[in-house]
Amino acid sequence: MREADVAFPNLGIYFSHLPKTIELGGSFSIAYYGIIIALGMLAGLLLARWQAKRTGQDPEIYMDYAVFGIVFAVIGARIYYVIFSWDAYKDDLVQIFNIRGGGLAIYGGVIGAVLTAVVFCRIKKYKFSLFADTAVVGLIAGQIIGRYGNFMNREAFGEYTNSLFAMRLKVSDVAVSNITQAMREHIQEINGTEYIQVHPTFLYESVWNIAVLILMLLYTKHKKFDGEVFLIYLVGYGIGRFWIEGLRTDQLQIGSTWIAVSQVLSAALVVAGVSYWICRRVLIHRRDKK
Repeated sequence: MREADVAFPNLGIYFSHLPKTIELGGSFSIAYYGIIIALGMLAGLLLARWQAKRTGQDPEIYMDYAVFGIVFAVIGARIYYVIFSWDAYKDDLVQIFNIRGGGLAIYGGVIGAVLTAVVFCRIKKYKFSLFADTAVVGLIAGQIIGRYGNFMNREAFGEYTNSLFAMRLKVSDVAVSNITQAMREHIQEINGTEYIQVHPTFLYESVWNIAVLILMLLYTKHKKFDGEVFLIYLVGYGIGRFWIEGLRTDQLQIGSTWIAVSQVLSAALVVAGVSYWICRRVLIHRRDKK
């Protein structure tokens, strides 16, 4: 066996020097997680602007929105995480504002971004469903890239596996709370360093989201009503997240239960999205028959 900070041994891929931060002058550090999230936001904005041009809209509208959308998405992601991790913050409320310490939830960011979009469209007198169809391709592009921040942080991984895509991590690089009994039973030691082997759920979700993004882009010219592309996101992302969340060992759970809040929300979004899509399609079909 070969030493590496992160490895995919069954694929023969090894990353020997993979730091979590960039050190500046020895007194300040920047997390790769933050850099990657920022790049994801930038890429998402550029893609949304491209989609706006492609569909005959003014791309500057999406630039104006981004100023507020990104800020409130981050706030939403933090609030969501804190709510479902309250035990970690209730005795030290100041830590709620310590985002550098980690703790952002994608679904919270999505909720924050969507609520901001609703308010923004109302103020600008812009059709929300059309706006959502355009902005959502940027949103999912940001998610695709952002997941690699989890990779750099050695987090958001799944249970033990020895599958083709199994990812090997140093025990010292991951949070102890995310190491399960099954992982401990399969710990590997290489030259005195302990490793766990897990599902790379960050990779699963990123690849799944690429497929959803391609579907949305291809379907844009064929949609029957504004908001349909956004529904594809809700259903497509929801299905993938429900499955992938079930593999993860760092789930945010409802109270003291074993119920993963993201799985519940994903299921709800899929049901709501499919139901609304069917209703709209039926109405359109009846209208076209008249």
